[in-house]
Amino acid sequence: MSEEPASVLRRRRKLLLRKLPPLESVLRGSLIERYKRCGKPGCKCAQGPGHGPKYYLSVSYPGRAPQMDYVPQADYAEISARVANYHRIREILEEISEINRELLRRREAL
Repeated sequence: MSEEPASVLRRRRKLLLRKLPPLESVLRGSLIERYKRCGKPGCKCAQGPGHGPKYYLSVSYPGRAPQMDYVPQADYAEISARVANYHRIREILEEISEINRELLRRREAL
């Protein structure tokens, strides 16, 4: 990045901004897949992995236990896309921040 002209860095930053997903379609957390046993001795889940998969959104907060919210199977694809959008936004922000830092280091206009 240090060899690229400032104009190229600014152009790259503009392209990154255009790649940002819509902020209303963002959800922080991780999707967890679980299988549960019902406890009935004759049930097939007693010998296998359990009933499922069941999906949960896990969100961690500093100093607290992670919060788990059940995600219905019908909503899994949408929730998964929203979580992916969150991670994509973080990646893009890191890249933009690095570009801004390089421009600052060069004493170029941000």
